[in-house]
Amino acid sequence: MYKRLCMLVPILILLTPAGLALDVFYFKTVDLTLIPSAVKNGAVCLDGSPPAYHIDRGVGEGAHKWLVHIEGGGWCDTTENCLNRTKNIYGLGSSKIMQAKNFTGLLGDNQQFNPDFYNWNRVFVRYCDGASFTGNSYDPVNKLHYKGAKVFSAIVKDLLGKGMRNATNALLTGCSAGGLSAILNCDKFRSFLPRHTNVKCSSDAGYFLHVKDVFGEYNFANFYDRIVKLHGSTKNLPRACTSTMRPRSLCFYPQYVVPHVETPLFLINSAYDSYQIGYILAPSINNLPQSWERCKNDTTTCSQDQIDILKGFRSEFVSALPKLGNGSFRGMFVSTCVIHCQSQLEPNWVSDPGFRLENKTMAEALGSWTNGRSSVQIVDDNDVPKICLTPL
Repeated sequence: MYKRLCMLVPILILLTPAGLALDVFYFKTVDLTLIPSAVKNGAVCLDGSPPAYHIDRGVGEGAHKWLVHIEGGGWCDTTENCLNRTKNIYGLGSSKIMQAKNFTGLLGDNQQFNPDFYNWNRVFVRYCDGASFTGNSYDPVNKLHYKGAKVFSAIVKDLLGKGMRNATNALLTGCSAGGLSAILNCDKFRSFLPRHTNVKCSSDAGYFLHVKDVFGEYNFANFYDRIVKLHGSTKNLPRACTSTMRPRSLCFYPQYVVPHVETPLFLINSAYDSYQIGYILAPSINNLPQSWERCKNDTTTCSQDQIDILKGFRSEFVSALPKLGNGSFRGMFVSTCVIHCQSQLEPNWVSDPGFRLENKTMAEALGSWTNGRSSVQIVDDNDVPKICLTPL
């Protein structure tokens, strides 16, 4: 049984630089579902524990519609980092320590705040492999299971057995590393479902850019390369990309994969994604100047030279997006908010006017595109990073 919280819950949302503001939203707490039968097939988390997800069943017209959302949580590129994930309090490497999940935003069941998906079967897939569900390797010395690809398949198959094989509509989504996973596994997800099912994918803050950092190096690309090699991910990356791209680890980048994705895909992202500014453009390595540490944590402190570099990053990001054209096949909602991951945050998703583009909320944009009411290709033409949360 699900523990339902029909109450208003105050949360503190950190603003930059405006301090703290109070917001209010509804959520529903959904218990964890384990798949112990997957263990015998090697579909396990880093520590060998079974894969897991949370599911809130659809009702009425949504009973045969499915939204499957993949959790984010970064990646691990070394044995030490992956071992640390197995002890992570959020369960990013082990289902043994996973807890119930609060559903809100695009996972919420309140029609007012989630008008298109509130009555769908909504699933939150727990991320416990450290390579966006692409790994296929094993470290017997440290007993680390890099089995993300098998975990993804096991979860989808379990959902098929719980009714998803009869779906009329299925949307695969994800945030951050989960958003990347939704891109990398989009066609694979499509292949599991019947032809009559209307299958689409959406990535929130998963469009990570292959670009030089402020040191003039590709340090983040080296990080991705280590992930792919450690997890044995190459064989599970889209072959249309790996057959031509060198090094093949570049196929961990959406800009090189999306041209080969055959399933309709919708991108939610910021051209000033705060994670990408902090870890791709200006990583805290090689004695990053304090002026950059301040700038990336609070863009109002950036010098004009730094703003120009940020604008250059935005320009490269926009250039790396899919070409505008068939909006029903490639949709997008690209802002210039300094933020990372938005669809699970109710203010960003539906209520705060600061996050609207062309007077559309994120919920309206993805809902209209998913349900075929309209094609949506919106890229904010503002070229300056901005704080979008409206102060109370």
